[in-house]
Amino acid sequence: MSIALSSVRGIALLLPIAIPFLLFGYANLATYPYRFGDLENIEPQPVAIVFGAGVWEDGTPTPMLADRVLAGVALYKRGTVEKLLMSGDNRSPDYNEVDAMRRYAEARGVPREDIWLDRLGLSTYETCDRAKTQFGIDRAVLVTQRYHLPRAVYIARGLGIEAVGFGVRDWGIYTRGSMLSYSLREVPATVKAIVQVSQASSED
Repeated sequence: MSIALSSVRGIALLLPIAIPFLLFGYANLATYPYRFGDLENIEPQPVAIVFGAGVWEDGTPTPMLADRVLAGVALYKRGTVEKLLMSGDNRSPDYNEVDAMRRYAEARGVPREDIWLDRLGLSTYETCDRAKTQFGIDRAVLVTQRYHLPRAVYIARGLGIEAVGFGVRDWGIYTRGSMLSYSLREVPATVKAIVQVSQASSED
């Protein structure tokens, strides 16, 4: 077998592995100007969209969800946003992310009338799509952990929301094993998001 043919075959074998990571890198690069890690760098927006992240059996937020809500509350108290949209899973009476988020925010001083609830925010894509189509949101701050933020911002902006994102700290906060798992999962999830946004754009 010639060296050239061997090289071509090697490249062909590597492409299925490389392409997802290239697309992941593209989404990260494309959203970089719209992602922030400091509250003071975020300009005023009408609403902060807080993404669900699980509740315990007793109905209280997981640490990751609690940190997202706390960041939303901080944006509200600074006057950066006027409303909080809590978006999560409440398909069954036995699992209710959004009311857990609402209660957590209310306990920290956010009035009930300034909290909107989306009980069908079952995925990052659905949260962004419903924010646009069901809540009429055109500008927003997205609130989630930093590992998840590029995908969230990419989807929102791809669906026509002038979104910026606040990234809640994650590495060094949660266990290393959890962060490795979450971060690796973002690669295929981001590829899926790029396909979804592309399909939605072609349908418009």
